[in-house]
Amino acid sequence: MRMKETQPSNETQPNKADMAKELCRYLLWHRSEGTQALLQSPAPKPLFKEAGSGPSEKSPSAQSPSAQSLSAQSSAHVPLEEIRAHMGDCRLCKLCRHRRQIVFGAGNPKAELVFVGEGPGADEDAQGIPFVGRAGQLLTKMIEAMHFSRDEVYICNVVKCRPPDNRNPEPDEIEACRPFLRAQLASIRPKVLVALGKFAVHTLLSESTPITKLRGRWREYEGIPLMPTYHPAYLLRNPVEKKNAWLDLQSVMQRLGKPLK
Repeated sequence: MRMKETQPSNETQPNKADMAKELCRYLLWHRSEGTQALLQSPAPKPLFKEAGSGPSEKSPSAQSPSAQSLSAQSSAHVPLEEIRAHMGDCRLCKLCRHRRQIVFGAGNPKAELVFVGEGPGADEDAQGIPFVGRAGQLLTKMIEAMHFSRDEVYICNVVKCRPPDNRNPEPDEIEACRPFLRAQLASIRPKVLVALGKFAVHTLLSESTPITKLRGRWREYEGIPLMPTYHPAYLLRNPVEKKNAWLDLQSVMQRLGKPLK
């Protein structure tokens, strides 16, 4: 007796639109990490078309830059709005369960100065803009004291969704957002980065040295000068440290040719 073949239930079939979105995020992550091939299979169609792309007569060795330089080159022509579009309604980590909206970043897409913070708070989650609460108001004053306006710089965070109750972001959440942060910075390619607080500093420098030992000392992130300093929220709790933070920002001003008065 021939048994009747059963067909898979529609409920078990993955949604093709969701699969496509996840694939885009997966490919964007590999681009930001500098991956040149996946399982030695033929290269997929580029997620983003690069300027001047086309057939090349160069030798294979000439087309194989290091992972770091490839990462910068592959993301350099990707506009911020396109990176944001590929994030979609991102659900790569558990922070998506409680957020109101993704807080991607704000400011000049060609900024020479970028500030990177920790993550959105309640005000940022409500408005969709980074650094708009009390800490954001202090950051705005710091930026203006440096002879910039908020519209002239770019501001973003390590994680793009608010951690519940403003807790610290967890390692898996930071790793889920890392490719998008790297793509943002590679797209802008600023002259100077300012890392605000330990989570921004530790994420960008891939180390865990206390912020008290790192602040005020120039470091480098993928060829970009980086100044570690205190987070504005920390300065609100510890106003005595504002003097040291201002010294750090004055060093940034000197690097960018801004007057100190």
